[in-house]
Amino acid sequence: MIRKTVLILGEKYIFTSIDKEKLKNYHFHLISIKYNSKNTKQAIKEIKKTLKKEKNIFLVLNAKEKLTESLISYLNNIHIKGVAIIPIEEFVEKYLHKLYIPKYNENVYYLSYLKPYNKSQHFIKRVIDFSIAIPLAILSTPILIYSAYRIKKESPDGPILFKQKRVGKNGKEFVCYKFRSMKTDIDFFQHYTQENDPRIFPWGRIMRKTRIDEIPQLINVFRGEMHLIGPRAEWNELGRKYEKAIPFYTERYLVPPGITGWAQINYPYGRNLEDTYQKLTYDLYYIKNWSIWLEIKTILKTIVVMVKGKGL
Repeated sequence: MIRKTVLILGEKYIFTSIDKEKLKNYHFHLISIKYNSKNTKQAIKEIKKTLKKEKNIFLVLNAKEKLTESLISYLNNIHIKGVAIIPIEEFVEKYLHKLYIPKYNENVYYLSYLKPYNKSQHFIKRVIDFSIAIPLAILSTPILIYSAYRIKKESPDGPILFKQKRVGKNGKEFVCYKFRSMKTDIDFFQHYTQENDPRIFPWGRIMRKTRIDEIPQLINVFRGEMHLIGPRAEWNELGRKYEKAIPFYTERYLVPPGITGWAQINYPYGRNLEDTYQKLTYDLYYIKNWSIWLEIKTILKTIVVMVKGKGL
């Protein structure tokens, strides 16, 4: 595949290491050009320099500040000569399959496309839920029994099931069920889950890697509180914290949460506020672009993760 040079004008959105790895699949060569209204001449000079060196170029508008008239005029000139120009919002959604979420006061017209499932979409989601959840519950019975045995063996002082209040559709709270994977003599909510977390007992670690600990959430699916696929059902106390700290976090409440989801298969366990922001970009992409194909793709990728035991 022919290499494409991508000029990133500005630093409104900062690409993560995961973003850069994904962009390698498109054979993109990224070149960043700093921009503010005071260095317009320098920015134009760097663009001209790159255009002389590279071929097969397109430019991504990623500036925090408004473009000056001279820069707009220059961009119009190179655009009519064949240089493709797209906004960062479009670039992120098209190539990274996530939705750009501003951290500042900006025009967010594209968020108007975020809507709850309509009646036909909701019906399809429920058909998928029951078509998979019923046979999964039956086939996983031996695993459920064995997991209950291992939990009581390795951490006998606590319950088999872990019950926690989570935030669902429209911000309504519900009780979520999971297999307990952590010890009860350590504060469960002391911090984000860490690599080699001392709170997790051996079988709990295996359950988390293979997602066995999530199987009891089928109870929530049958109740209609969750779907198989959707944004992660967040602990209510953390969820309320994120609502205040992350712009548009409440948009994920437009739809019911899921046992697995687009964010879980595209981004690792969250360890801080920035990780939560990144996961939200995938959740909102899923809501905006929901389709049967995206649903199937998410299910298939979840199976791959479970088989490989990578965890999410």
